[in-house]
Amino acid sequence: MVRIEKDSIFAAANTLNLITMKRLNLIILLALAVLPVAAQQKTLQELQQDFVDLRFGMFIHYNIPTYSPEDWPDPDLPASVFKPTRLDCRQWARAAKAANMSYGCLTTKHHSGFCIWDTKTTDYNSMNSPAHRDVVREYVDAFRAEGLKVMLYYSILDTHHKLRPGFVTRDKVQMLKAQLKELLTGYGEVAALIIDGWDAPWSRISYDEVPFQEIYEYVKSLQPNCLVMDLNAAKYPREALFYTDIKSYEQGAGQKISTTENSLPALACLPIQRTWFWKESMPTDELQNVEWLVKENIIPYNKAYCNFILNVAPNRDGLMDDNAVAALKKIGKMWKNDGRVAEVPAADAPVIQHNIAKFRPVESSWGYDCNIMDLANDDDFTTAWISHPLIEKPYFEVTLDGPQSINMVTMLEHTAGGIQEYTLEYLADGEWHFLASGTTFPRFKAERFPTVKAEAVRLNITKHNGKAGLCEFGVYRTE
Repeated sequence: MVRIEKDSIFAAANTLNLITMKRLNLIILLALAVLPVAAQQKTLQELQQDFVDLRFGMFIHYNIPTYSPEDWPDPDLPASVFKPTRLDCRQWARAAKAANMSYGCLTTKHHSGFCIWDTKTTDYNSMNSPAHRDVVREYVDAFRAEGLKVMLYYSILDTHHKLRPGFVTRDKVQMLKAQLKELLTGYGEVAALIIDGWDAPWSRISYDEVPFQEIYEYVKSLQPNCLVMDLNAAKYPREALFYTDIKSYEQGAGQKISTTENSLPALACLPIQRTWFWKESMPTDELQNVEWLVKENIIPYNKAYCNFILNVAPNRDGLMDDNAVAALKKIGKMWKNDGRVAEVPAADAPVIQHNIAKFRPVESSWGYDCNIMDLANDDDFTTAWISHPLIEKPYFEVTLDGPQSINMVTMLEHTAGGIQEYTLEYLADGEWHFLASGTTFPRFKAERFPTVKAEAVRLNITKHNGKAGLCEFGVYRTE
């Protein structure tokens, strides 16, 4: 019989426990190393600050319109025209690096619906063209190799697949989400998704037809640290973030940021060439003046919490023209990225939900001239209900579509400071109940409160300076 000492048993047990604990610690460390992005999620304000600190980047309009004489090509232009012979995304990345840019943003799908990645959602893509290349893959790899951040552009409007007014169906929204899933799960970390062709006067696809909140939350579920940026800035006031994490200004469309008054994280964009996509005259065209780009755009915009993105269009070979590359080198000699800008002021959370009050029946006290009550919930931020100055205590009231769960009201004044004191009430079971009250605000105000069931909402203006009025009145149910 083999005798086993008691001390030996305890020693063996202790050794086993030590090995087990070491293995457990190793497992924990490995688990921490591969935690999903969500566990390392930043606050929106941190992401906005990071974005502004990037200061200057490269927009890259390269897609099937490159092979058409127009930026808006025939929706049925065959994939066979997409045939670059010398495509080199490394050249793009090196050109961006030479200009001291810190990121790039590529048009993965423009308004004509051609996808330049290995998508499974449609045959209308670069893999099914003579190029037979995943351009998005080559782009992200090339820019990351140069230490540059990666952003992606994506158009909601899609004329080839008829995702346009009158043809928006649930199946097409699902296709859109499937494409976003491919882009946000197959190409690594994406700092921002720049969305276009949505709720714009020329696209006419509303945030209700393609539901903004659903798409926004879907993107965040795939990459919580990915900023969602809608280029449709002209419609919404500069005092608040409506349907975007970053306020955007397309300078070529006449949108101009105020370098003295802006307090929101912002993006301004402009092409260095005469159009967004490449045209045959561009190798010899006069480009934007380099000194003007630096002194009148990059520097003052950075001081106003605004990141500047300069578009450089690759040609049909898949390369950037020599004149554009030379201009970028000149920018790099004139300007350096000094890192963090001033701290971006805290902004109210973006409005991403459907406005329950939009187009609903409204009543008000006497309005001034033709500025009647219906102009304050017509989804047009340029029109307004203006109270007649003789009314001492004006009111504005909107009837909802049956009892609705609400917890936020937004007000955009016609004249800042016109409303000096106010209360908000809601109607439930035939009685009015108090919601919130406040005093003078800087044109835009979001009032948040515990969720209630409301049949109507009323704004009572108890004090004003004779210039009380509303451009838009919003009622929402937020998460």
